[in-house]
Amino acid sequence: MKEQLEAIKKEALEAIDQSQSVKGLQELNVAYLGRKGSLTTVLRGMGQLSKEDRPVVGQLANEVRGAIEEALDEKQEILDHVELEKQLENETIDVTLPGRPVKVGGPHILTSIIEEIEDIFIGLGYEIKEGPEVETDYYNFEALNLPKGHPARDMQDTFYITNELLMRTHTSPVQARTMRALEGNRPVRMICPGKVYRRDNDDATHSHQFTQIEGLYVDKNVRMSDLKGTLNTFAKKIFGEDREIRLRPSFFPFTEPSVEMDILCKVCSGKGCSVCKKSGWIEILGAGMVHPKVLAMAGYDPEVYTGFAFGMGPDRIAMLKYGVDDIRHFYKNDVRFLKQFHNA
Repeated sequence: MKEQLEAIKKEALEAIDQSQSVKGLQELNVAYLGRKGSLTTVLRGMGQLSKEDRPVVGQLANEVRGAIEEALDEKQEILDHVELEKQLENETIDVTLPGRPVKVGGPHILTSIIEEIEDIFIGLGYEIKEGPEVETDYYNFEALNLPKGHPARDMQDTFYITNELLMRTHTSPVQARTMRALEGNRPVRMICPGKVYRRDNDDATHSHQFTQIEGLYVDKNVRMSDLKGTLNTFAKKIFGEDREIRLRPSFFPFTEPSVEMDILCKVCSGKGCSVCKKSGWIEILGAGMVHPKVLAMAGYDPEVYTGFAFGMGPDRIAMLKYGVDDIRHFYKNDVRFLKQFHNA
């Protein structure tokens, strides 16, 4: 049996030395040291040895196993190093080559327009306020002089969640909430940008979800002339110093008197064209003096305080400013369309 063990040792060490792959090395490990390996098979015959020979053969067997395991470990280290060298050679990077350009995105055009409008009004002393998109019927309608059953509610086809909860149809509820929080004894100068929702059929000029920015200024001795001056400044900042505006009488339940503001058509300079429907003017926003009932419901004394409010759609402003003919372009996420405005 001693001769068999020595022969196995010699054979195993030579095979390990000649092995050229990790897989081959693993196969040798199984062939010599596995449950059915050569060394294991020989050791199963130790029961036939005399008591004197068993310790001697057992010690020799342990030495043979140790020598084979040591040779396997050394060869494994060598093969791992060779494999690493090959991998490094195959994956060598030429650091002198120019790098691949990284495509850098930019803000969405509507985000840019909203931020531009915010900057204009911050410069005029306004604060930015936000409110919930899931709103109560009270703040969305009743606090704005639109009680239940009011016919003007039909103008805003609403997504109702329950009888008292809805997706806000405008950002005006933020104005009502802000005035209520101030308890009617402090001036307010704010704008509230955000998403609004209406049950409109999506087409070139309408969407079931769009953005709005509404503004509010409440203080003592606020007049219609203050509103006109503010809107005139805004129009010139956003469309250019040469743009003229006009105010037309209109009706909104939460303002009295109410007006709609038009800007002079840029395409025809007021002469009339298909863009402005031959009128020379393009409507851009609605505004007016805050209705005394709205002030009173918010806790302000309408005999002491007056104010004006306005509401505009950044989507429409972006369409007019950049000549976009379909509101749906803003929401389709077509990179070919959006990348035109990264430097706008």
